[in-house]
Amino acid sequence: MVTTGPPARRSAVLRMLVVAVALAGALFGGAVPASAHAALTGSTPAQGSVVDRAPEQVSLTFSEGVAMGDDSIRVLDPHGKRVDRGKLRNLCSGATVKYGTGLPPGLGNGTYTVAWQAVSADSHPVSGAFTFSVGAPSKSSAAIPQQEAGGGLVGALYGIARCLAYAGFVLMVGGAAFVVACRPAAALVRSVQRLVVQGWALLTGTTVAMLLLRTPYTGSGDLADVFDLGGLQQVLLTKPGAALVSRLLLLAAAALFVAVLFGAFARAHEPTDAGGATDAEGEAGAVDPAEEARRRKDLTFGLGIGGVIVATGLAATWAMAEHASTGLQPAVAMPVDVLHLLAVAAWLGGLAALLVSLYWGPPVERTAVRRFSRIAFGSVVVLAATGVYQSWRQVGTWSALTGTAYGRLLLLKVGLVAVLVGIAWVSRRWTARLGEARVAEDTAAAAGAGGTAAATDAADVVDVADAAQEAGEAAERQSAKAPGKATGAVAAGAPAASSTATATATATAASPDPGPDPAPEETPDTGPEAAPETALNPGTDPEPDPSTDPDPARAAQLARQQAALRTARTKRLRDADPERLGLRRSVLAEASVAVVLLLVTTVLTATEPARTEAAVQAASGGQSTASNQPQVLTVPFDTGGPHGKGTARVDLDPGRSGNANELRLRLSDPSGKAMDVPEVKVSFTQKAKKLGPLPVVPRHTGTGHWRASGVQLPVPGQWQLSLLVRTSDIDQVTEIRNVKIG
Repeated sequence: MVTTGPPARRSAVLRMLVVAVALAGALFGGAVPASAHAALTGSTPAQGSVVDRAPEQVSLTFSEGVAMGDDSIRVLDPHGKRVDRGKLRNLCSGATVKYGTGLPPGLGNGTYTVAWQAVSADSHPVSGAFTFSVGAPSKSSAAIPQQEAGGGLVGALYGIARCLAYAGFVLMVGGAAFVVACRPAAALVRSVQRLVVQGWALLTGTTVAMLLLRTPYTGSGDLADVFDLGGLQQVLLTKPGAALVSRLLLLAAAALFVAVLFGAFARAHEPTDAGGATDAEGEAGAVDPAEEARRRKDLTFGLGIGGVIVATGLAATWAMAEHASTGLQPAVAMPVDVLHLLAVAAWLGGLAALLVSLYWGPPVERTAVRRFSRIAFGSVVVLAATGVYQSWRQVGTWSALTGTAYGRLLLLKVGLVAVLVGIAWVSRRWTARLGEARVAEDTAAAAGAGGTAAATDAADVVDVADAAQEAGEAAERQSAKAPGKATGAVAAGAPAASSTATATATATAASPDPGPDPAPEETPDTGPEAAPETALNPGTDPEPDPSTDPDPARAAQLARQQAALRTARTKRLRDADPERLGLRRSVLAEASVAVVLLLVTTVLTATEPARTEAAVQAASGGQSTASNQPQVLTVPFDTGGPHGKGTARVDLDPGRSGNANELRLRLSDPSGKAMDVPEVKVSFTQKAKKLGPLPVVPRHTGTGHWRASGVQLPVPGQWQLSLLVRTSDIDQVTEIRNVKIG
């Protein structure tokens, strides 16, 4: 037997969930693709540098382990032609992660472009490009990818799949745990069954999607590459691919678990009659209660052990391929991450199961709510302990909480958890009131408060009779539009059917203990053949007339009236309990905040940890990667005299404050040929701090080339570069440009 609940007010639930999704969209709708977790901390030659002769190889150093192939590092000459040897060199030593590629001898002067792409140890793709020059900078026509690795449509689809995978895991594991540990009777509730099965299907579908998307996600970015079988074969050899395949195998075991949970386990907890037999076993005779209790206990124990093993294995597929698998203390971080995920699933997944039970199932027992309340409290304790460790491991310092994107997202997550705990405290108070109200009802019943019960039953009679009357009138209005003989039959039968329904409601309310409404499967047969005669002649067995067919309109009318009776009584019983009403609303609020929390967690797992960002800044002299770049300015000029037009290229390397920068200046005529002039002057000014002008005197190193070393700019910020060019005794011009100094 499967228990189904009444069609409760879904609009309130949908409104609350829509608000939650809208809030999440406002927070992350404009979010850019996730930051890389492995960062480039150095290269040889250095970014933007000018070397006297071509190097033998190009090497890259990363902040953590990466996976690279022969095509991961490409070196392009000024014309865009690939010139590297096409073979990856593993230069790693100890804790240093370093890879390179060889260059052939005899490379000419000019600006070369290095484009690289890799997959970090936590499964996220990273990419970048930089330039270096041999002899002197030159124009470059090398084309580099404009789309960041892991971005675009493929990146968006992969991010959505990751979020839905977390949701599927939470619903499946938490929903099943709620059934086994809190409310075994929920195995018979259709809404809970749908929740767990849909969670399994969602996790399975998103895992397959992520496995197919790995090739374009970490490579070309072309959605058509999901059908690249060769790329899929390569993905299976990587750590993320192995984790996804392991997840699919565990989901096969989870399917067997779900089948037993809603099969044998559900049948073992079917309601028993007075003789101790379930509905399915009633014809076979009574079953020994002790034997039945032992069977239930064995099933519960087996499902509990098996469920813990499968859930732990599924959680480990995330831990082995993401943040916990790399960085500081991975041997400790991975088990902690598994506990964290299991606690999230037990809390939020159990909350979802309780929500659907309260809205689309029979009344939930107060003992089940109290069991879940205790499990939720334990989950919060585990989350707090594991979360503190993970925060220390990924953030490292207090300043990183506000100074990095990861830290700010972590603060947002902590705030949402605090809100969720506060709402859970309100739900716990409603649970306590639920128990007190039930005790008061039992005491009143023991004292013989029959008058109150009679009054309540009388109110039920009025409600269900009104509902039946309204249904009958609606059916009459609808059937009045039907042509011919059917219209007359329905109009003639409607008053009798309505009166019968009212009489049935009165008789039901007059009984001393009507009990809960039966599920649709338990409702006596009211098929189209029996309905019309039963409605017109109550108390007699209908004898179908073989010469005439029953009127389907009258049968449908009676079915609507019976449904109205059941719905009206169930709604009155549900809404007459303010404690359960308050509990439903607070649980719905918890679920809405949990949706936003899940989205924040997904974004957090795809964001560069604060510790990694700090390591990159330390390796680059305390500056961010963006500011650790040479500043290049192209300044057209015209002194107004003969041969007074030209272009100046100014390179300031590394473009940082507090360091000795090198300034390189090249002048060219309109044809691009280097040109000499009698005098050039350069100075820097920062008006915000009233610094400067700070003069720079470059020395002439060749035709059209000047260079100055040891250029000191004391503070970072926006500076003004002033360039004076004199082409004759009387023709000169001063050009001013802004330059960002890190």
